[in-house]
Amino acid sequence: MIHYQLVCDEAHEFDAWFRDSATFEAQSAQGLLACPSCGSTSVTRALMAPSIARSTKTAPKAKPEDKTLAPMPRAAVLRQHLRELRRQVEENCDYVGPRFAEEARRIQCGESDVHAIYGEASREEAEALRDEGISFGTVPWISKDDA
Repeated sequence: MIHYQLVCDEAHEFDAWFRDSATFEAQSAQGLLACPSCGSTSVTRALMAPSIARSTKTAPKAKPEDKTLAPMPRAAVLRQHLRELRRQVEENCDYVGPRFAEEARRIQCGESDVHAIYGEASREEAEALRDEGISFGTVPWISKDDA
């Protein structure tokens, strides 16, 4: 298996695994690869650093000051996107707190005006909403203080 970092024509980066480079080339030529962010099928391999395995004999010993590693640039970008998602949700949706499942049912039944909401639901409440055919999504909620 080979791991590629891919990029679409809208500059969205994502990862994918392929049996070999020929499999990537074949799927790309057939338009079978699509960006998970925008759906674009114009996908190419992004520039990647080679992954070279080291033997245990030549691996450098970790120094005490090396224990804290700087976050990877992709992780920082992901955190930035999650903070922006949180800002958009907070600006455009009504917070209903732990009453999320109750309010979602009220909207579904027409007892409340249709409007965007966010809040908390237990796993059991979420499963019950799904069983009732009520559509909703879950969002990884990043702390405002997360750097």
